Amino acid sequence: MTTMNPALIPGSSTTVPRARPSWSEPGHTPLPKRFFTRVRPALAIYAVTAVLHLVLLAAMGGPDDPGLRRRLLSWDGNLYADIAANGYPDAFSYGEDGRLTGNNLAFFPLYPLLIRVVHTVTRLDHGTAGIVAAHLSLIAALVVVGELLTRLYGRRTALVALVLLAGAQPMALAFLMSYSEALFLALAAGTLLAAHRRAWLTAGTLALLTGLTRPAAVAAVAALAVAAGLHLLRERRLIRRPVAAVALACAGTPLYLWWVGERVGEPDAWFRIQEAGWGTHWDNGAAFLDFLAETLRHGEGWVPVSAAVLLLGLVCATLLTWHRVTWPPLLVYGTGIVVLTLCQSNYSHSKLRLLVPAVLFLVPAARALARARTRTAAVTLGAATLFGCWYGAYMLTTWHYAI
Repeated sequence: MTTMNPALIPGSSTTVPRARPSWSEPGHTPLPKRFFTRVRPALAIYAVTAVLHLVLLAAMGGPDDPGLRRRLLSWDGNLYADIAANGYPDAFSYGEDGRLTGNNLAFFPLYPLLIRVVHTVTRLDHGTAGIVAAHLSLIAALVVVGELLTRLYGRRTALVALVLLAGAQPMALAFLMSYSEALFLALAAGTLLAAHRRAWLTAGTLALLTGLTRPAAVAAVAALAVAAGLHLLRERRLIRRPVAAVALACAGTPLYLWWVGERVGEPDAWFRIQEAGWGTHWDNGAAFLDFLAETLRHGEGWVPVSAAVLLLGLVCATLLTWHRVTWPPLLVYGTGIVVLTLCQSNYSHSKLRLLVPAVLFLVPAARALARARTRTAAVTLGAATLFGCWYGAYMLTTWHYAI
């Protein structure tokens, strides 16, 4: 006589406990393995492009080359390391002629804080810790940008875009230097990814941190505001979290500007320091247009001519994204970075480096190559990556001015 399972008898109160799923069951992938599977392409792209950047940089150094470490700490890299080691000055700085000069108060605090954390954990000197912090930030940025672009355009387009981002675009080498671009990109892309997932408070917090990294964070804040506004329009009601996220995001940069003003004793202290040290102010693009006109008519030398041509190419690629279906917050963020860079009077040969976190202008090429044959895409990406890595190495070893 067959005994029936009590759990199958109608009206029976007897229950049979369900077995808990085992992490080792077939078809169930452990969380660490799933995470590694998702980040593995970004790690591979980082490894290949970083090695290529550094090999070319080392190969292009002459007999008097100071070495890779000193190259990666050039210009602003040393200043960030100095802030991490010694903190900020507490007053304006003046030259021998009594004129106001720039000082380290011009640099936002989050990246020096990250350098100090790496130094504390690893006991590396502050300069080396700055390079390590940049590399860790770049890995995080590639992972986050890959996740965002996968959600927007698919996995293949995202992978192509990461190669363009880390290797092919001019001055991608800045991501490996002790500069804040990689950290800025990681936080800004994290803001966009969190907004796309509607994790509003996470997005607001990341945007606030972006605002403590670079003043260009206004582009990320504007993108978050657009994402929140679109969400509220869809819901047709007021929701607290998107509004709170935008309010939180708006606090980052003003907080640091206020702190500098309080430290020095003048509300506009940061702007005066920027103007005195780097000649940076908003000029509606007048300096950039003058640079283009002069360079394309009478320019001599590879660096100014190539910079002018490449900047025009990036502007055209940005305009292309306005004629395609692009997620509005990404459109606002990327266009904001381009406008903020080109409409300020900073050094024209530094603009390619300032544009590396924009991402947006890489999308048209990434989508086109994603649709191409694998061999065509591979050859094109290989050639573009060789050029991008060489260009950055050339600028660091041959150009005598800050990038």
